[in-house]
Amino acid sequence: MNKYRSHNCNELRKKDIDLNVSLSGWVNKKRDHGNLLFIDLRDNYGITQCIIDKANINFSLLEKIQLETVIKVMGRVVDRSDETVNKEIDTGEIEISIENFEVLGSCIELPMPVFSDQEYSEEIRLKYRFLDLRRKKIHENIILRSKVISFIRDEMNNLGFLEFQTPILTSSSPEGARDFLVPSRLNPGKFYALPQAPQQFKQLIMVSGFDKYFQIAPCFRDEDARADRSPGEFYQLDMEMSFVEQEDVFEIVEKLLVKTFKKFSKKKLMFDKFPKIPYSDSLLKYGNDKPDLRNPLIIQDITEIFTRKDVSFEIFKKLIKSGSKVRCIVTKNTKSKPRSFFDNIDKWAKEQGASGLAYLSIEKDKQLSGKGPIGKFFSHQSLEALINLTQAKIGDSIFLACGKEKELERITSLARDKIAKDLDLIDENTFAFCWVVDYPMFKKNEETQIIEFSHNPFSMPQGDRDNIDFDKPLDILAYQYDIVCNGIELSSGAIRNHVPELMYKLFSVAGYDKKQVDEKFSGMINALSYGAPPHGGIAPGIDRIVMLLADEKNIREVTMFPMNQNAQDLMMNAPSKIDERQLKELSLILNLKK
Repeated sequence: MNKYRSHNCNELRKKDIDLNVSLSGWVNKKRDHGNLLFIDLRDNYGITQCIIDKANINFSLLEKIQLETVIKVMGRVVDRSDETVNKEIDTGEIEISIENFEVLGSCIELPMPVFSDQEYSEEIRLKYRFLDLRRKKIHENIILRSKVISFIRDEMNNLGFLEFQTPILTSSSPEGARDFLVPSRLNPGKFYALPQAPQQFKQLIMVSGFDKYFQIAPCFRDEDARADRSPGEFYQLDMEMSFVEQEDVFEIVEKLLVKTFKKFSKKKLMFDKFPKIPYSDSLLKYGNDKPDLRNPLIIQDITEIFTRKDVSFEIFKKLIKSGSKVRCIVTKNTKSKPRSFFDNIDKWAKEQGASGLAYLSIEKDKQLSGKGPIGKFFSHQSLEALINLTQAKIGDSIFLACGKEKELERITSLARDKIAKDLDLIDENTFAFCWVVDYPMFKKNEETQIIEFSHNPFSMPQGDRDNIDFDKPLDILAYQYDIVCNGIELSSGAIRNHVPELMYKLFSVAGYDKKQVDEKFSGMINALSYGAPPHGGIAPGIDRIVMLLADEKNIREVTMFPMNQNAQDLMMNAPSKIDERQLKELSLILNLKK
């Protein structure tokens, strides 16, 4: 028999009444009722209420004990009266009558309480993360994370994938985010890099003849923190398959995510078969390439309406002549909303750096008319044309924005979210997955006007490989895709370019000559020259999947030991200084910026 406990703190039930037991755990709460002391004992599994009578010699000792002290209690399981049953916990029908106890681990004064989920500053929570992790909500999040990873691993095995581990110490990548560098003691002056992702290795696994690979892969990027991205490191479900097309990857990922989200959440899935949205359509209809499909509002281009002679809104007409466009959002049955609703949206848009959002509502008495500040600029014929173009109806309202394309996408995307929230249009009890597909292979840098890769340079371009028009690089689309859920990008993926000659051509468009490609991607180019299969893959973020399942807004809440916004581990004091002996051993001299 285990010397610390006969049962865990979530195990005992009515059937165990009169049993002599021993439990070990943390003192979660105490309630002193004078002659009776109640102690909630907590372990990883749950809580059991324990009681001790004042007549017991241990009463005064337990009365003074600090919360979060680790104790072992010995006693008898007793029944609770009907009026004292606690339906909030699994052990709520019984309690332990304490006969004796033992302190296993004492506790000093707490910097933050553990028994509540009250918000505390990031600094306190991360410095005392071991205490933060004892709190119910975050403790359950971390257990959920473990269960999700185990489930995904089992499902990948069932789907015929083999799990391999790729190197952590590798070479620096010239593409992507900043690398974390590791100096080599045995090769003075040279550095390893921690992998931003196992991208090249997983492609090399396919070249090595393995058909389906996966791993729960740690990735390291020296980039700034965001709510949905940890600074420093994160984990992804890395997968790659040989002899596949884009649809084969989609089928595997959809099966996996549908099963995972149905198992670990009670929320509805809007689609079991995820819709595919071309990148250009996503930018137009949603203003970005991370559409939240729970939001029913759609952005539409209505520039042509302002070319009509019977529309006299001169501000927009002049902007259109200088290259601007007009886009709008139609809201259903909002004519009766108070003026303050519309004015608040307009004011909000100005706070976002836009010139505002114009608006009008469609009315009809004897003929169509526009209610609102810009309604007077439209004839009833032009309103009819607007209705035909936007599919708006009588009683609907239309918000309009005018500007250059990039700025227009930004403000209409934000406005779409803002208006939907104000109108309570988003079903928070739903997961809406989609694929964003048909990414352009190249883009023009707005500052330098130089052509560069828009996404992953190792992706396969679409169309007949022998007849790609390299003179029109901005028209070349790639087999690149993103998986998005509720406006959060879970992953990017692609069908890979496995043809060295084609890779050289594509890199030449982005300004790389053959020698540069051979130097920077020697391992990849060399391997692809020895018979590479067509292959493709993706790598959904584990942290983001768990964040969605746990219904958390910040990835920190599902990460066991996260860093702060400045990429510092406050608990372990990392990064830390190293001494002269270590620097000398690594052939390093520090030259710090003042």
